[in-house]
Amino acid sequence: MPSPKHPPTFIWRLMRRFSCRVIRLVAAGRGPAGVVLVLTTTGRKSGLPRQTPLQYEQVDEDFYIASARGPQADWFRNLQAEPRVAVLVGGRQFPAQAEAVTDPTRIADFLALRLARRPRMVGLIMRLEGFPLRYTRADLEQFAAGKALAVLHPLPPAE
Repeated sequence: MPSPKHPPTFIWRLMRRFSCRVIRLVAAGRGPAGVVLVLTTTGRKSGLPRQTPLQYEQVDEDFYIASARGPQADWFRNLQAEPRVAVLVGGRQFPAQAEAVTDPTRIADFLALRLARRPRMVGLIMRLEGFPLRYTRADLEQFAAGKALAVLHPLPPAE
């Protein structure tokens, strides 16, 4: 498999432009339900709350989110500095403890789950980054190298 391509810079700029709209839709209980959550981290330099809409998969009580930009994504670096985060999903907001994952084997497991649950959407996104149509487990692990994953473990409500 060739080395993964990174999406062109204009795609990141376009995504940033739509982030505010997506956050408002999710906060209102509309928008891409069952696909996008809003993660609120604490800025590692500013200390201010930072909101990021991200695709997710729920496994039992936990929420899994991946970083296509790898561990250098701002939201990922923020949760590494301060793992206590807030999550807004499905019209409910709750605190969570974030677990940062950079192990390619665990990330490949997550990608396999995403491909099984949403083969068209996730397959297309991955192919845009150079992932082959027909792939092996080794291809998944190679693709996962350089990516990052966060597991959000919901915390019990404060009383």
